[in-house]
Amino acid sequence: MADQLVAPPLRVLVAKVGLDGHDRGIKVVARILRDAGMEVIYAGLRQTPAMIAAIAAQEDVDVVGLSMHNGAHLTLAPAVVKALRSAGLETAVVVGGIVPDVDLPKLEAAGVASVLGPGASADEVVDAVRAAAAAPAAPAGP
Repeated sequence: MADQLVAPPLRVLVAKVGLDGHDRGIKVVARILRDAGMEVIYAGLRQTPAMIAAIAAQEDVDVVGLSMHNGAHLTLAPAVVKALRSAGLETAVVVGGIVPDVDLPKLEAAGVASVLGPGASADEVVDAVRAAAAAPAAPAGP
């Protein structure tokens, strides 16, 4: 039988951007993704958009996952997308956390691939990351 090529596992960078110190949820998400067969790089707390872009480039990730619980999602998530695009990366960005429904179109326009709210199931998290990795990267918004 001929050798079959096996696709490498998705590489996902998960990080907390800004001054938000609430990290329990992102650690749970990291484990969910790892258990789904993905390689997970945990950048930890208090990252800047530039730091996230640098880590994403260095680690050659397919998706960046941001945990947002500080109310700054309309500022920080677009800044991460912009930093990634400025670094020449087309990496998809998935946001998880407290995001009001009214802000979803604004994040989509800014280039965020998907937003997951509190209580998202493990299957929803895995599906969102896989879909983001498979879709063409969105450009940074205005």
